[in-house]
Amino acid sequence: MAADESFIAIRNLSKHFGSVKAVDDISFNIRRGEFFSLLGPSGCGKTTLLRILAGFEIPTKGDVLIDGQDMTTVPPHLRPTNMVFQSYAIFPHLDVKQNIAYGLRKTGISKEETERTVNEALEMIKLPGYGNRRADQLSGGQRQRIALARALVCKPKVLLLDEPLGALDKKLREEMQLELRQLQRSVGITFVFVTHDQEEALTMSDRIAVMSRGKVLQIETSSRLYEAPNCREVADFIGTMNFIDGSVAGSENGYAVIDAGPLGSLRAPNAERPFERNRRVTLAVRPEKLRIETAPPGDGTNSVAGKLGAQSYLGDRSHFYVEVPGMTKRIAVASQNATRNLDITDSGDRPVWVSWPVESGVLLPGE
Repeated sequence: MAADESFIAIRNLSKHFGSVKAVDDISFNIRRGEFFSLLGPSGCGKTTLLRILAGFEIPTKGDVLIDGQDMTTVPPHLRPTNMVFQSYAIFPHLDVKQNIAYGLRKTGISKEETERTVNEALEMIKLPGYGNRRADQLSGGQRQRIALARALVCKPKVLLLDEPLGALDKKLREEMQLELRQLQRSVGITFVFVTHDQEEALTMSDRIAVMSRGKVLQIETSSRLYEAPNCREVADFIGTMNFIDGSVAGSENGYAVIDAGPLGSLRAPNAERPFERNRRVTLAVRPEKLRIETAPPGDGTNSVAGKLGAQSYLGDRSHFYVEVPGMTKRIAVASQNATRNLDITDSGDRPVWVSWPVESGVLLPGE
């Protein structure tokens, strides 16, 4: 394997806190210059893994290599890493320049070089002229940028980010996602980013590792993770997904035929993950892949009949929820509002058909 492909190598890594396996025998590689996200719910082990990479936690077993060097027992201050925390940890008694220059104090560079480096950092984070401001004169977004600049001026090989956007409001958070991604591309440093926010990870990452109960369930690009999850847990965590349980009844024209019980016979792609006959499976379909019709579709697509229930208007799109006999959970349908329409589909119990192209489904192992 090329060195750039295994720039960060995690080998059979575990971290136990008593009987709790926070990280449970995981192995994977992170590429040089990659924006790599660790995604999962609270308690899945992502922050513990980040702290192991930083040197704040020593693994129970396993190894961590960065750029070919074993870092497993190397203390934090001797690692080629730096970390940005959710709290930013801006020093209130120092101005902006002093905060950014803090990490340069032990490098031995001159005052003139420090001044030049700090000014370049202020330009990089789009805050020129802010050097003499105090911490209490900065907004949340500005403090986040200062924390990034302070971490980057020391030129680490790896920047570790522990939910650094979590304290920002929604609009500023979305703006900072794009700025942070652009900054990572400009500096070319490997970023390892921890978040529980699926949209945040999908927006910013080259690849994402989805974690649960100390394990890594899947590592993929944003589009592959969303469109081709490898298990129900990943599919359920990333965005919204509809699940239809059944069993494989056979195949037809290259598709798997699924016996979905009271929902009838459905078809799904079976190329990437072929399942044998009678195997229990779950057919997963994203809400935006579905459409609602008032008459049974006659074009050979998958369809199920139900009654239109709750709905919500969200400006750019509308969400509909269809009650289908035989399913305990309503089917969610997302429809873009391409034209200005103040009168969306009538509410109330009215019969409808939910349909989708066969290629839009993903076949997963059944539970």
